[in-house]
Amino acid sequence: MTVFKRRTSPNFGSRNKSIQIDMLLIHYTGLPSTEVSLKRMCDPEMEVSAHYLIDEKGLIYQLVAEKDRAWHAGVSYWAGETDTNSRSIGIELQNPGHEWGYTPFPNLQMGALRELSQDILTRYQISNRLVLGHSDVAPARKKDPGHLFDWKWLAKSGVGYWPETSPVKSSVDSITIRKSLNNIGYDPRAKIVDVITAIQRHYRPKRIDGKIDADCVSIINALENDTP
Repeated sequence: MTVFKRRTSPNFGSRNKSIQIDMLLIHYTGLPSTEVSLKRMCDPEMEVSAHYLIDEKGLIYQLVAEKDRAWHAGVSYWAGETDTNSRSIGIELQNPGHEWGYTPFPNLQMGALRELSQDILTRYQISNRLVLGHSDVAPARKKDPGHLFDWKWLAKSGVGYWPETSPVKSSVDSITIRKSLNNIGYDPRAKIVDVITAIQRHYRPKRIDGKIDADCVSIINALENDTP
């Protein structure tokens, strides 16, 4: 396991003991440097944190103990649960994000993420279907980790899920799609265009337009059919 550095954040609380840890949630920091990100997540006035931060060189900082509830998901939803922070381990990847000049995630950073994630998934017996991005659980608010994050590579490395799709001839009506999205776990209160955009960022990053086309329907079908 990659060596950790500890930078203790005061921004955490107690987990809801009735909620099992069953999710790994991946973010980008959206800030210009690791030091700025660490300062923000360790500032009690900011009220934000994560369990881990991984810098561009693959160095892992542990900010909050896994037994505690870090403050990384905010207002969010997945499969009926809104206390995402209690059910998840949160990992931040240092990246300037869309506001500061979004860049690809370096190999060293992705390798460290894979190693850390494999360990977490094993210890908590987290399903690969519940390795999600911030935009999946908060599609109306968040874009991270964004279209440059290589979900497919990560899934092929044993962390996360990549659907095996089958072609469909055409798109379907929005009512049917909404039902499928709800079944998968996406927030039924979110606008459908925001959810479709989140799906495209995760599973079809080469074309993100928020439109329900045949390609998106095939992805949604695969996700719904493989939902636990």
